[in-house]
Amino acid sequence: KESPLLTVILISWGIAFFEYCLQVPANRIGFNHFSLPQLKIIQEVITLIVFLGFSYFIMKQPLKLDFLYAGLCLCGAVYFIFRS
Repeated sequence: KESPLLTVILISWGIAFFEYCLQVPANRIGFNHFSLPQLKIIQEVITLIVFLGFSYFIMKQPLKLDFLYAGLCLCGAVYFIFRS
């Protein structure tokens, strides 16, 4: 019988792997088009989206207004880092 701890570890590594698969090719390809600060903001947006999905669908956590505020802060960061 599989232990619950092992299940949690495998799920967390699976999520990290999925996030990594999105970020690394984007960074390697994107570095030709985006600056390093822009790539970092893109990474943070991806991380927040993956975290929201994980916490809501897997961990059954209710969506809080704090998530909206964090998302709005990142939208502001995206705006400021990409305006020229």
